[in-house]
Amino acid sequence: MSYAPASRLVEELRDRIAHLEGSVSRKALVLPFGVPDVDERLPGGGLAYGALHEIAGGGAGTIDGAAAALFAAGIAARAKGKVLWCLTRPDLFAPALSQAGLHPDRVIYCEADKEEDVLASMEEGLSFGGLAAVVGELVRLPMTASRRLQLAAEKTGTLGLVVRRWRRQTEASDYGQPTASTTRWRISTLPSEPLPVAGVGRARWLAELMRVKAGQCAEFELGACDAEGRVCLLPLSSNGSDTSTWRGSRVG
Repeated sequence: MSYAPASRLVEELRDRIAHLEGSVSRKALVLPFGVPDVDERLPGGGLAYGALHEIAGGGAGTIDGAAAALFAAGIAARAKGKVLWCLTRPDLFAPALSQAGLHPDRVIYCEADKEEDVLASMEEGLSFGGLAAVVGELVRLPMTASRRLQLAAEKTGTLGLVVRRWRRQTEASDYGQPTASTTRWRISTLPSEPLPVAGVGRARWLAELMRVKAGQCAEFELGACDAEGRVCLLPLSSNGSDTSTWRGSRVG
């Protein structure tokens, strides 16, 4: 009777353990923002693929979620491939997404009657594995549902983005509840970038990284997504957190 060398048995056991832990000896992939100050705050230097990320609007954008949707669109635009966008309110403005780098030809829209259907569609899209990103607009994201989405994303390595939208300002308190998301962002609109001549400058956002696994919270004043989905870092202004005088509209 022949026996395999001890080193080979140990190696096989390590491979099995890695497989059970879902880390089949492959390097974790990330999508960097291309802004060093932001990327250095994220483990791996960017937003993790195969993970769920939450984004919500702040200030006057808590209800309409315009800035949050454009931030998500910019992220999805920099990923390669088709994007599934699931929603219940048919008020998404495609030309605005295109200005953030996400061309309409790349987006598959899935309109649902209920949020349960949005969750089901998101899970199906994340499990499919042939998409660049799956975006879902949700009022609530229970822990159990977020775990299912996270597991589906891990299975295929697809980027999962949840845009939290509320019907009333009071519902925004739900954003403090725990979920399985890897990162949690809040995007508030700021007065546009000043120009040396009269006109409208580049839109600005206050991006708050409220939660990140294996990382630290931070906030950044960013120039809004350009035509390729890229953001830029702008210096924090003295009134950076004051968004009370700004009134945005739904991605338009």
